[in-house]
Amino acid sequence: MSDKAGLEPLARALAAHGAELVSTGGTASAIRALGLTVRDVSDLSGVPEMLDGRVKTLVPAVHGGLLARRDLSAHMDTIAQHGIGPIDLVAIDLYPFEAALARGAPRDELIENIDIGGPAMIRSAAKNHAAVAVLTDAQDYEPVIAELGAGGTTLATRRRLAAKAYAATCAYDSVIASWFAFADQREEFPTTLPLMLRKHESLRYGENPHQQAAFYTTAGSPPGGLAAARQVQGKELSYNNLLDADAALELIAEFGGSEPAVAIIKHGNPCGVAFGRTVADAYERALAADPVSAFGGIVAANRALDAEAARAITGIFTEVVLAPDADEAAQAVFAAKKNLRLLLTGALPDPARGGLNLRTISGGLLVQARDNAGAPEMRVVTRRAPTGREIADLKLAWIVAKHVKSNAIVYAKDGAVAGVGAGQMNRRDSARIAAIRAREAADAAGWPQPATVGSAVASDAFFPFADGVLAAVEAGATAVIQPGGSIRDEEVIACADEAGVAMVFTGTRHFRH
Repeated sequence: MSDKAGLEPLARALAAHGAELVSTGGTASAIRALGLTVRDVSDLSGVPEMLDGRVKTLVPAVHGGLLARRDLSAHMDTIAQHGIGPIDLVAIDLYPFEAALARGAPRDELIENIDIGGPAMIRSAAKNHAAVAVLTDAQDYEPVIAELGAGGTTLATRRRLAAKAYAATCAYDSVIASWFAFADQREEFPTTLPLMLRKHESLRYGENPHQQAAFYTTAGSPPGGLAAARQVQGKELSYNNLLDADAALELIAEFGGSEPAVAIIKHGNPCGVAFGRTVADAYERALAADPVSAFGGIVAANRALDAEAARAITGIFTEVVLAPDADEAAQAVFAAKKNLRLLLTGALPDPARGGLNLRTISGGLLVQARDNAGAPEMRVVTRRAPTGREIADLKLAWIVAKHVKSNAIVYAKDGAVAGVGAGQMNRRDSARIAAIRAREAADAAGWPQPATVGSAVASDAFFPFADGVLAAVEAGATAVIQPGGSIRDEEVIACADEAGVAMVFTGTRHFRH
């Protein structure tokens, strides 16, 4: 066993019930240190460990004892003829390949942390679960000890343990296969895609109450991700909460090293994003973009929360709040809203990290590389180049558009989102919807004009017609950022020039379906 947690109570219970203990190397020494009698596997097999411990248990004395069917006299006669005793229980902790990988161990060390005999014994024991109990999880030791005290393990328990055992070897091999494919061989899309997922928690339900759901984590989950977040308070997170929280976290991570920033997400789309002097100021500026949609939304900040920020955020109903940290005063403010979920991530995920995005379709999965494109290259295509203020707002609008469902149009002004148009079937309507929301927000705040006047606007893909640019110009935009690449680019550029609008091409598209 690499991890000997729980070994002592298990070994003592087995010895108390008259079981003969057999083990290898370090585990045998640990059992002897408890004052218990244990045989080395080499004594059992008559073959010493060899090849620096690579061969220990791959012998008939072990696998014959595991695989012999107790209900077949031929099997029992055969192992008796060879002096092999039946083995009724196996407890195995595999070599820590995943831990070695996580700490960045060199290739040779990783190879030596690939367990061979352990998985073989697990599979043999699990196959013969009619008679053999196989333990691969220390959490199962206590209930098995209890059953031994009541007369022996039940078939139901052995079946359950066998299922866990095969899942354990599958997961173990998946991590190794993933390392070989992606890290060692540098394959982008291997012929067989190994996946290792661990159940993190069951959820109350899925997108709708009639759908069951659970949250699974992947091996090597990034620091700052939802899997590593600490829930300080609030109700259980739902399936939809997690989707929105992930969208908020991925967006706010784009501003990790900048001034205080806040993003407000509703149904997977940002409805407000802003920079500010403080987190509280950034929140108020983000909220101003669309206070109607923000009700019941998800709020994410790129800085630790203080009491001022907490009071601002709790001014309206909010489902989930995410931040790297929150001081005691902030937590006390949030505590007054007992249903609000507060998640502290400790860090923010790296927006430039690699990895794959997976999405199910009928009969399979679509797999693609993450959209981790960094800051855009701006190629000015109009007679007028954007000003310094416009450039800053173009960058903000572009980053936010990357996180908006297509067709996406985002207006930004003075470091804050002014309007968002998401998920429409044509780009012109997205531009109009964003402008309508900006007008409604201005009317609610008593402003003389919407924030889209004098704004920069981003489109996640090229404008196929000039009408989308015209809609943005009508809303008051003075600068445009878009990928370019339409057969009507010249027509679109001419439209911008006629309106005196600056336009830049990025050459990069950010569709988000």
